[in-house]
Parts: sequence; structure tokens; C-alpha cells
Amino acid sequence: MPPDFTKPSRRTFLAGTAAGAALSVFAMHARAQAAREVPLDQYQPEYLTAAEYAFIMAATDRIIPEDGEGPGALETRVPVFIDRQLAGDFGTAADLYMEGPFTPTADPFLGTQTPLTPAEIYRGGIAAFDAWCAQTHNASFADLDAETQDAAITALSEGDVPLGPELREFWSLLLQNTREGYFSDPQYGGNAGMASWVYIGFPGARGSFFEWVGRPEAYPLGPVNIAGERA
Repeated sequence: MPPDFTKPSRRTFLAGTAAGAALSVFAMHARAQAAREVPLDQYQPEYLTAAEYAFIMAATDRIIPEDGEGPGALETRVPVFIDRQLAGDFGTAADLYMEGPFTPTADPFLGTQTPLTPAEIYRGGIAAFDAWCAQTHNASFADLDAETQDAAITALSEGDVPLGPELREFWSLLLQNTREGYFSDPQYGGNAGMASWVYIGFPGARGSFFEWVGRPEAYPLGPVNIAGERA
């Protein structure tokens, strides 16, 4: 009996699934590669406005500055990571339960209580924080000097900036996403050149380094990303 090509077999299904996954990884890698080739000040954000992107540039630079021991947030292109996350499923809360009722003023230990998506929290949070900076320091956050930026972002982190209950997760999201962009695989737009992995000695996506576990010496090989590139 000849095969029925209108009904995909398990083998063809698995082959198609593998091919689709490979194409997906390739597309993400190509997209990240293109983003890495553009200087940060020439990058065209997918979600953030010009003013919001300027804020993200300034804020992430103060969270992980380049004058520290390791690479900074700008060197590792954390702003690109955040913008791309906000433009994608994370920003739209595609994987979050977003049905009400919501009680934004409830105890934070009860979990997320905002009807806003992460992208909306960023948009509202940046606007509110910049308004506070303009009222308190006579300029938007991105236009302040580094010392004043540090004071302002400290006030934000300590809850001293009135954002409104729906936006109270703004600081925690900004800090979390900055860390993620710093340490994630480069295919997502951040950790350019695997610089943070090199700094902490992380091997990345190598197939195996079991034989080095417990040895009294530093791992001698640099990291490898998901696309198979070496640092």
C-alpha cells in the first residue's frame, strides 16, 4: 500500500518540528546579530519611544555602570534586550494570567495585582518617574548628572517615588530585566560578546564540562552561546 502523503507520519512530524525549531533559533540569532551591529545610539527601538529608550540607557548604566570591575550594561547592550522583551510576549503578558479582579493596593506578598502588562508598566513608570525627576531635580532622569541619577534611582528603589499602585512593580521589573539582559544568551539581544559570561567564568551552552567540576583550577575554555559561537 503506497504511503498517504496527506497524513504526516511521526517521523515527518518530528522532522518538521526539528526544522521549525532550527529555523526559529536561526531567525533569533540573525535578529540578535543585526542588533549587535548597530551602535546603541543608532539602534531603532521596537517598542520604546526615543525618550523611553534614553531613560533605559541611563537607568541600566547606573544599575550596572561601566566603571565597575566587569563590563557594564551598555557594553553588554542590556537596553536592546529590554526593548525586545517589551516588544514581545513578555511585554504583552502573553504568558501571564491577566484576568481580574485586581486589587493594586493589596499587600505585595499576595502577588501581582496590576491590570497592566509589563510593557504598560514600563511606559507608565518611566513617565511618572521622569515627571518626579523634573519636579525634584529640574530635569528628566536621562538629563541628570551621574550623581543625581544615583540619588534618584535610589529613591525609586526604596519606594520614595510616588508611582501609583498599578505601577509599583516598575522598579523590580527594571532591575530584574537589567540582570536578565546582562546574563542571558546573546540571541536575546543582551550580553554582547558573552562579556558577562567571560567575566564570571560561565561556560555557556557547552555540551559537557563535567570533568572540570570540583577541580582546583579555573575552567580554561571560554563560553559558547546557543548558536555555537565562542567568545
